[in-house]
Amino acid sequence: MTTDEGRGSLRRMLRRLTASEAEIEAQQLQRESARCGAVPVLQCGRGQVVSVSGRLRTVVYTPRTNLPALEADLYDGSDVVTLVWLGRRHIAGIEPGRHLTARGRVAVRDDRKVIYNPYYELEPSK
Repeated sequence: MTTDEGRGSLRRMLRRLTASEAEIEAQQLQRESARCGAVPVLQCGRGQVVSVSGRLRTVVYTPRTNLPALEADLYDGSDVVTLVWLGRRHIAGIEPGRHLTARGRVAVRDDRKVIYNPYYELEPSK
């Protein structure tokens, strides 16, 4: 092992010891997302058709008079994208803490990234 390799592994070990739980979770989610071949949400832009992968943080049914919607915030360790299923009150398996991969076109609503009616694949529960 060269001196530079020794310093690099020492730096990584110190970073792991001093990182917060949220930072460690974010790094793990980013690694899992990259392994799936997904685009980091932070790099997604309006109009792009993307595949994103991460963990659902919140799932909310939004009753509206003309069109109800189910909304879920997907966090991949870099940023959050809101997945919106129009006309749905509930979807089996769409629940907080669940990992999934979603595909669709990115829109921006109220300065937040949104994918309407995404195609999605639930990851097996761990």
